[in-house]
Amino acid sequence: METTSRAVAQAPAAEDGQHVPSVRRTADGYLRAPFPWYGLDEAFTGPRWLMQVGLAADGAVEHGSVGHGDEPSVRSEYTAGADQESKEKFAVVVTVAANPVRRSADGTGLLEATSVSSAAWLAGVGLLSFTWPGQMDHSLRDDWLEQQTETAWVLADDLEGADWSTLSLPVDGVPTPFHYRESEFGWVLAGSTRAGVHVGAYGRGMSAYGLGFAAVKDIASYEG
Repeated sequence: METTSRAVAQAPAAEDGQHVPSVRRTADGYLRAPFPWYGLDEAFTGPRWLMQVGLAADGAVEHGSVGHGDEPSVRSEYTAGADQESKEKFAVVVTVAANPVRRSADGTGLLEATSVSSAAWLAGVGLLSFTWPGQMDHSLRDDWLEQQTETAWVLADDLEGADWSTLSLPVDGVPTPFHYRESEFGWVLAGSTRAGVHVGAYGRGMSAYGLGFAAVKDIASYEG
C-alpha cells in the first residue's frame, strides 16, 4: 500500500495507558503545512482541539489530526466500564496531503506516495490509540497493539473489501463518497477532497452519519 510511515501515526501514550496531552495544543506544526487542514464543519458547535502532525522522511508536514467533542483521557473503553464509554463522544479528523512518489528534498531517496488508504490506516491506528482492553495484562499489550495495528493496515489496503461500506458525507458542502467501517472500538472512514488532500476520520459516541467536513479557516482556533 502506498502510504506514510507507520512510525509517525501512533499517538504517544504514557506507560499506564493514559493519553499524553502535552504533544498537542500548539498550531506551529500545522502552520508549516502547504495544504489545507480539514475538520468538522460549522454544524458542529462543541469543543475543538489540536492533536499532532506527522512528518515525511524529509521533515515536511504530511498529515495531522484535529479533535472534536469530549477529549478522551484514557486509552481504554473498558477501563472504567460501559459508563465511561458512553460519556466519550468524540470525532477526530485526519488530513493527509495527496502526494505521489517523489524524491526527498536532499535527493538521496524516494518518499512514499499517499492515498485514501493512507488516511484510512492513520484513522484506524488513531482509534486504537484511544482504545485499550482493560482486562488485558500489561505484559501482553504491546503484542495486542501490534496485532491490531497490522489488522488496520490490512483493512486500509482493501477499501473495496467486504469490511467497508460506502457513506456519502458533505465536504465543503459537496456530497463526497467515503469508505466506512465500524468495529467494537468505534468507527473509521476515509475519502478524498477536491482540495488535494485525503481525509480520514474516526470516533466513538458520535454518529458518523450526521457529520460534515470543511477546510479549517483558522487552525489556531483549535488551540486549547
